[in-house]
Formats: sequence, structure tokens, C-alpha cells
Amino acid sequence: MNAQVVPLGQQPRQASSPRRQAAGAGASKQIRFDRVCLDLGGRRIINDLDFVMEPGEFVCVVGPSGCGKTTLLRLLTGLVKPSTGAITRGGVEISGPSRDVAIVFQDYGKALLPWRTVAGNVSLALEAMAVPKEERAGRIADLLRKVGLASHAEKYPSQLSGGMQQRLQIARCLAQEPAVLLMDEPFGALDAMTRQGLQDEVAGLVEELGTTVLFITHDLDEAIYLGDRVIALRANPGRDSSSLAQSIAIDIARPRDQLATREEPEFLRLRRHLFDFIQEHHK
Repeated sequence: MNAQVVPLGQQPRQASSPRRQAAGAGASKQIRFDRVCLDLGGRRIINDLDFVMEPGEFVCVVGPSGCGKTTLLRLLTGLVKPSTGAITRGGVEISGPSRDVAIVFQDYGKALLPWRTVAGNVSLALEAMAVPKEERAGRIADLLRKVGLASHAEKYPSQLSGGMQQRLQIARCLAQEPAVLLMDEPFGALDAMTRQGLQDEVAGLVEELGTTVLFITHDLDEAIYLGDRVIALRANPGRDSSSLAQSIAIDIARPRDQLATREEPEFLRLRRHLFDFIQEHHK
């Protein structure tokens, strides 16, 4: 198997991309999970989790059901605190929610305010940031243009398709100008063609903005297609093994193509490697 699996802390860096250049290099923006453990209800959910996210890196997380993928997001937001160990950003321990960390949920219907228009939903983030009213219209228009909703500004969420609603949730998150974007299976409920379109849109936006992304998914093809790196978590790690089973660098050039990239030998090798991992840990 030729998948590139490397020890923690020794992941090879890919050539600098526009996204990484925009984010800037250096440990000052690193996110570090330092020997993190989490116990809930007397059960160990996360054990000895130790890895680093570089500035501007797109990291996808896969693993069998119950391995703690969504819990990982909650830890990074500061909504859940580790039982032991620490999570730091720029060398400062994360102790609670931060305005420059945004979350895109899978259930876009519940994330949006049905009584606000498309523009009004995006405006919500700007209002929370105390952006002056006279500046909001221009910023809202720019964000809606980027996510393909410029002609739908005055519609309500109920008048949008599922893909459009998810675009709106993404636009609202980007209005925060987040340094870190957390995405919890955001395309899981969408049809295949809509999902692929949104994958390309998100990849392009984060490349442009220099955003660091932690992306949770059950879809192995999606993880490989989007990620600079894929982290595979182990279910039921107990206290004798780390939750982090593998860290796999995705050495596939960007920009990626929905057809050509998925036919590359390296893509197929990585997919088989991850598929075998999931199968093994479902036994």
C-alpha cells in the first residue's frame, strides 16, 4: 500500500499554496492537541490525542461511528473541556468559544433563522460583530456573490433548496471572517451533484481566504478530495491506545477536479487504504 502514513509531528509539508501563503506560516497560529483525553459518563471517548494543525491547513477527520469525530469539534470550540491534556491555539489554551472560530452544521434547516431573509441571516453575524449598519449591505452582497446566492437575497430559507440553505449557512459563517472553520458533515444530507458543487465552492473559498479547516465526514472520497491531510480516529480507544490511529498526507495537486482527481492512481490507493482501515475497526 502506497498511502503516505507518517508519525505525528513529522507530516511532510506540501508546496506552499495561495491559501497557506495567505494564512502565513509559523507556530503562532498552530492548533495543538496535546495528549488530550476526554471521559464522559465513565467512558473514555478520546484518549491521548496528540496532533498539530498548521495555519491554513484543510484537515479532514474520518473514522467508524462512535469514534468521537463530532466531539473533536466541540473540544476545539471550547464548549467541552478535556479531562486531561490541553488544546492550544497560538500557544494559548482554548477555554471557551471564540468569535474567529465558526461552525457549519449538517442540519442547515435548524441553523438558519426562518423569519429572516437570506440577507438578514448573513447580517446576523455582522450585527453580532457590531459592524456599522452602513457597511453591512456591501459585505452581505459580496458574500452572497461568493456562494452563488446574489439573486436570492430577499428570499426566506423556506424558499431555498437544501444546497442553497447550506450555502447560506456557509456565507453567514464566513461573515465572521473566521480564522478557523469547523464543518460537521455539512454535505451529508445533500444529493451527490449538489454535494460535489459545494465541495468545490468551499475548497475555493478557503483557498482564497486562508482559513484553517477541520472537516468531519463519513465519506472517504470527500475526505481525500478536500483534505491536505486526513486523520483517522480509532473507536473505543480505552486507555492503552491513542484515539489517533493514522495521519495521512494527501499528496494530490490542487486545484482538484471532480472526475480527473478521483481517477488518479494516488486517489484510488488512498481510498483503498482508508476503506481497509474503516472495515478493520468495524469488526
